[in-house]
Amino acid sequence: MSKVKAAPPPGCTININDPQVQEAAIRIQASYRGHRSRKELRERGPPKFLQELKDVLLVEGSAAKLECRVSAFPDPFIVWLKDGKELKDGPKYRYVFEDPDVVALVVRDGELADLGRYTVTIKNPFGQTSGSACITVEVPAKVNKGPDSVKGKRGTTVVLKADISGEPPPDVGWLKDGDDIEEDERVYFDVGDTNTILTIKNARPSDSGKYEVFVENNLGTDQSFARVDIL
Repeated sequence: MSKVKAAPPPGCTININDPQVQEAAIRIQASYRGHRSRKELRERGPPKFLQELKDVLLVEGSAAKLECRVSAFPDPFIVWLKDGKELKDGPKYRYVFEDPDVVALVVRDGELADLGRYTVTIKNPFGQTSGSACITVEVPAKVNKGPDSVKGKRGTTVVLKADISGEPPPDVGWLKDGDDIEEDERVYFDVGDTNTILTIKNARPSDSGKYEVFVENNLGTDQSFARVDIL
């Protein structure tokens, strides 16, 4: 006695002659061939960037992260450099590998010295590639060392000096007894990269008072005071 084959449930049959079924099969085959080709190219080719490094802004005291996406197989050898000098993986610079294709460098405890151009070199047995980006550092304006109080004689030259820092470079001002100093040939101040100097020539008793140096940029302000007495 022969067995009767049960019919498949409704909706579970496929008509291979249906144009939509044939089109779907073609798409699946093309997708597979494309996946296989991409896999073969990846395995046989040198590393290449899928997403380049981008410039990063670093605020003093914080951390910054440079990252890129790469295609490389087998696993590549990674080297990071700053201004041409190799950076070692450690507390300051941390090599990071995220997902299969993300390569990153974390720069910790940001400071002005971290400003510069960073380069990543990616190598595998088939070749290498490199990319670069800059870290720009922002540092709040600061008076690192304020002027010393001075006692001088009438007719002498009095100099007040303050060490300053900030990136972008801060605006600098000097005040006497709370008022802006009006510069002239006798009383004037200079601003350098790391300091500012107030000069008082041919000092007079009226020059005695409380002097303030004031620095400001978009990240902050700072000031320091000193006393000048002309006898």
